[in-house]
Amino acid sequence: MKNRIYLVTGAAGFLGGTICRQLVERGDHVRAFVLPNDKAMKYVPKEAEIVEGDLCDVESLEKFFTVPEGTETIVLHIASIVTVSPDYNQKVIDVNVGGTKNIINMCLKHKECQKLVYCSSTGAIPELEKGTKIKEVDHFDIDKVVGCYSQSKAMASQAVLDAVREQDLNACLVYPSGILGPEDFAVGETTKTVIDIINGKMPAGIDGSFNLCDVRDLAQGTIAAADKGKCGNSYILGNEEVTFKNFVNMLVAEAGCKKVKMFLPISVANIIAKLAEKSAKKSGKQPLMTTFSVYNLARNNSFDSRKAKEELGYVTRSYEETIRDEVAWLKKEGKIA
Repeated sequence: MKNRIYLVTGAAGFLGGTICRQLVERGDHVRAFVLPNDKAMKYVPKEAEIVEGDLCDVESLEKFFTVPEGTETIVLHIASIVTVSPDYNQKVIDVNVGGTKNIINMCLKHKECQKLVYCSSTGAIPELEKGTKIKEVDHFDIDKVVGCYSQSKAMASQAVLDAVREQDLNACLVYPSGILGPEDFAVGETTKTVIDIINGKMPAGIDGSFNLCDVRDLAQGTIAAADKGKCGNSYILGNEEVTFKNFVNMLVAEAGCKKVKMFLPISVANIIAKLAEKSAKKSGKQPLMTTFSVYNLARNNSFDSRKAKEELGYVTRSYEETIRDEVAWLKKEGKIA
């Protein structure tokens, strides 16, 4: 077999970092693309070669893609800006859409690039009515999804599919739902929420549901897409839907923390979120709750991962196991008592 290098963007992030560790563990050569001065850079496995750069800077991408002659590459494009604000954000579009188009162009330019796996989001797929499992789609419409982040992922997903159909790009796409689990060194939204619940800093929850996957299962699913994913195909990497209340109860049982006493109905949470957003605009601070985060708990969060299970061998562990490992890791890192 030719020398092969896996080029991983977003390598200092939660999912990207886990992918790097799993690739290194199975003996693969990894090159990690990381933002300059990213504090989480130190958590990228030492065996990985680090290239600093920005998705919007073509020169730094050229450096990332250039490999010795006789080497083939596989690109796992994981990097994106995640935002819980539904408002239009030019930076999110520049990075998530423009950056992905830059990656596509680099893959097409560099003939040694054998395959691209693009990490999209279940948020890019139009929601169906509750009671119906959401499946993969072969076309994206930004008018059918809610919030700037989901719209940016829909646009980027469409750009990848267009390049497959019109420019013979060998690419497939994965759609993770939410991410949960240990080793979130950058402490993203979900991990921050888990810490707040354990530390008793969440006076009330919201009576909704979500769909979260163990980051280790998502990483394995993404790597399996690189190994076995069919060109032009999409794979939802989801879990079972869980109510916020049940999730909190599992967390309380594992961490021995105080229960969240009250769960607000969605209608009440929406009113509070609107007021919080209004006041945040005046003060310039982050709102405690956004209408977008309430929507994400109110919406249909039931996703069909059958295709990924059948074609990629994707598996998910239980919420209890993920929560147990995450709580143990948070204690080890001193993020909770």
